[in-house]
Amino acid sequence: MQTTSDLAKGVIIRHQNDLYVVRKIEFVSPGKGSAFSRVSMKSITTGKTIETTYKSGENVDIVDVERQRMQYLYKTGNKYSFMDQENYEISEVDAEVLGDDAKYLKEGLDVMTISHEGTIVAVELPKKVQYKTVEAPEAVKGDTASGRIMKDVKLENGLMARAPAFIRPGDVLLINTETGEYCERVNE
Repeated sequence: MQTTSDLAKGVIIRHQNDLYVVRKIEFVSPGKGSAFSRVSMKSITTGKTIETTYKSGENVDIVDVERQRMQYLYKTGNKYSFMDQENYEISEVDAEVLGDDAKYLKEGLDVMTISHEGTIVAVELPKKVQYKTVEAPEAVKGDTASGRIMKDVKLENGLMARAPAFIRPGDVLLINTETGEYCERVNE
């Protein structure tokens, strides 16, 4: 058995005789009392999301899973299609499995799928993804005097992000998929 220090986003654990995918984990160290981990997880069987806490160092039952690199192809209704790049098999994943991560998908993006007993239960995105800027308002002259000025820009997949004032339409940006924040402009 592993401990709470082995928990991470996308890990599958057995909790109260059900399988859960860890969606979010937060380590909390209060000023008084012992440290603990606050875990948000989604049931594979019911789709229900729960939040629970584990004491630091407590044993958890992490389930073995299969990880496979796949490529995102397209969305049809509430299903997302991914292709295995070795044998070209296509697998469909429900929108519920992806959750908020679906907004970062773009055609041709390589992702890591996590399967349990042949069913994809989670999808891990790359930490940073490149997107082309399609809309970016012009910077107002004089705004740059006060330091780092940010503006809202629209990216190729419809995602909105805060970026520096010098960003123009057509610029390629690197976006952090965990926070949704601008990282840097990519020079082509």
